[in-house]
This record gives sequence, C-alpha cells and structure tokens, in this order.
Amino acid sequence: MKPRIVVGERVKSFLESLAPEPRRKLWRAIKELSQGKGDIKQLEGRLAPYWRLRVERMRVIYDQRAMRGERVLLCFFADYRATVYSVLEQLLSSSLIEELKEGAGENRRR
Repeated sequence: MKPRIVVGERVKSFLESLAPEPRRKLWRAIKELSQGKGDIKQLEGRLAPYWRLRVERMRVIYDQRAMRGERVLLCFFADYRATVYSVLEQLLSSSLIEELKEGAGENRRR
C-alpha cells in the first residue's frame, strides 16, 4: 500500500514563493514520494529521525510515521540547501520542530 503524503503549511509557503517551473518540479517530486521515487536519504546526527527529498538546490524534510494504521510521509519543512539544515538544527535545539510537525500533521494532502 502506498503511503499518504501530508504537506505542512511551511512547505506550502515555500512552494508558493517559487517561480512556476521550480514549483512544478518540487510538487511532482513530493507526489512521487508515495511511489518511493526521488532522491531521498535519511539524515544523520541529531537529524537522524528525519528524511530529506532533494530536488536541485531545494530540500524537503519529512518524517515517516504510522497514523490510524496507514503509513504517512509528513513533509514539514522545505528550503534551499544553503539554509535548510542550519535552520532545522535551530528548530530542533529550541524544541520548535515538534510544533512544526504537529501543525503539518493537522493538514491533509490529497
């Protein structure tokens, strides 16, 4: 069974800030996550519980979890490579990462 993709507000805001072509590429890559496609990798160190999707210079950070008996890929953070990991580390240090994930979990994606 394919996992369900949930896209958080932070990821949606990042997508909206992009020009049309990068936006299409990123949306397509997020949708293909449910088929196991894309340049994905589990993060290391303090970020080890999370995974990243790489699309050119952009990264989407997501968590894999089971919700109501189904596998869910919770995309909760996105930004350019130059800043995504440092911001994510800061969020983790300040415990704001859980709030970000919880907010993403409340949103439903197709």
